[in-house]
Amino acid sequence: MIRRFLRHPNHRAAGYEAADYRGDEAHDTGTVHLDGARKGAIEIGRTRLIVTGAMFTLAFCVIAGRMVDVTLVKGVSSQHARPSKGTELVFDRADIVDRNGVLLATSLPTVSLYAHPREILNPVEAAQRIAKILPDLNAAEVQAKLQGDRAFIYLRRNLTPRQEYDINALGIPGLYFEKGEKRIYPQSELTAHVVGLTDLDDKGIAGIEKTFEKELKVRHEPLRLSIDVRVQTILRNELARTMADFHAIGATGMIMDTHTGELLAMVSLPDFNPNNLSSATPEAMFNRATLGVYEMGSTFKLFNTAAALDYGVATVNSVYDVTHPIRVARFEITDYHPENHPITVAEILRVSSNIGSAKMALDLGTDNQRSFMARMGMLRPVSIELPEVGSPLIPNPWREINTMTIAYGHGMAVTPLHMMTGVTALVDGGVFHPATLLKRAEGEPIPGERVIKEDTSKSLRQLMRLVVTDGTGEKADVKGYEVAGKTGTAEKNGAGGYRHKSLLSSFIATFPVSDPRYVVLAMIDEPQGNKESFGFATAGWTAAPAVGRVIAQIGPLLGIMPSATPEPSTKEKEHMAQNASFKGGRTKGITFAEAE
Repeated sequence: MIRRFLRHPNHRAAGYEAADYRGDEAHDTGTVHLDGARKGAIEIGRTRLIVTGAMFTLAFCVIAGRMVDVTLVKGVSSQHARPSKGTELVFDRADIVDRNGVLLATSLPTVSLYAHPREILNPVEAAQRIAKILPDLNAAEVQAKLQGDRAFIYLRRNLTPRQEYDINALGIPGLYFEKGEKRIYPQSELTAHVVGLTDLDDKGIAGIEKTFEKELKVRHEPLRLSIDVRVQTILRNELARTMADFHAIGATGMIMDTHTGELLAMVSLPDFNPNNLSSATPEAMFNRATLGVYEMGSTFKLFNTAAALDYGVATVNSVYDVTHPIRVARFEITDYHPENHPITVAEILRVSSNIGSAKMALDLGTDNQRSFMARMGMLRPVSIELPEVGSPLIPNPWREINTMTIAYGHGMAVTPLHMMTGVTALVDGGVFHPATLLKRAEGEPIPGERVIKEDTSKSLRQLMRLVVTDGTGEKADVKGYEVAGKTGTAEKNGAGGYRHKSLLSSFIATFPVSDPRYVVLAMIDEPQGNKESFGFATAGWTAAPAVGRVIAQIGPLLGIMPSATPEPSTKEKEHMAQNASFKGGRTKGITFAEAE
């Protein structure tokens, strides 16, 4: 502008130049205003970008936080699991383990497929596509469900991870996944009747699972049972072998610790796979050990003999005439192997005489017999941590004929568990310990009640030892383990009376007899004789050998050392018994100490 003024010095030029100056000044002012507007716009844009970016960043953080919360925290709870101390997940249902910590039942995370049918756009196509991924589903049935009126339906429980992925990849609106847990039984059939199982909703419906339904839902530590999987395996294998050898329809067995009442094994055959309940039959689901009620046959003679000795109505040297059968009205009591001479109480048990047992029971009396059976727990259901418990069948009224037949195991029916708890009390110094399927804690007081005199218990053990060394239980003897026991073969009751060819053969034993630690029971349902047994299906040929094989295997396993003292020969026994002849079927002047 100064330059232009100098080029035009005259007044007009100066006026022109002044005007030009004002124009340029106005132009520059507009330029300044325009530049300010642009700068303001840029600043506003920058601010908006910063705010927008901050908002996106905040939104991203919120979403990321939510994803972490859902996947790492609530993802666990949606699977019905709780975070525990450390990294281990604790599910809603506690584990069940054996006495040594071996896993019997546990829970695993799983996913179920469900649908909201009203959200399914094309039910026909959806059903076909789902059935291709889950071939066990019928496409027509799935279609019918998707076209139904229900707002919610389950299509398939417990999908595998691959199936979940493939269904999700279909992208069908209206299909959803529900996370949960599935109960798994690693030991399968082995402990099925003890542990039991849960239903589809993870609720206990049998066995320990049902009994401890509430406790398993709240406890964080595994529930420890008294069962020893090793012992359980041995018992099951031997019972299954005996069933196969003798074509039996069923079997049951148990092993109990005499000092604590803990059951180390409980088997009922046939059994079932709790991981595949659809394959189980009603017969396989039936627990013969605790729910089945049977007339136990001659094993009941242990109670009859113990009662007579404990009440003092007889001694082992008391003699009874078993020459002739006993007739009561139209009934007749006979012996399987008749003895044609009087015999002592010791021989009544050794040769298993029905006639001698009945006469002994008459001396005992009905009232004393009923009172004794009540003390032994035979008149009430057994207390055990299982819902499957049978009630004994007892005579009412309890007449004299019942007194005689009960003496040898007929006319009164109990569960095999009744037999176990009762005999355990007889051999363990006369103290009754309630049976339990829970492992007792170290130092825990063990409940017990004296039911017979200690001397009676000692005497009965000696008589039971004679049954194995010189009687019907010889095939149960195991060298070094001093096995003592009693056989029992009962005819099963059916329509029209007893079925002579349908036997229930059982053997109950304790070892070692000098200091009993365990009681073992095996019962075989309807065994059939074979070539090895010469056609016999009685307990001495079926149940007794099975018990012997079990003891031979579990003895070392449980730390029972075989006796180093050899068993006395028959001649030595005769000398100890003051020339008593066991072979001839007569026992002269035998005493408790001499019998041993």
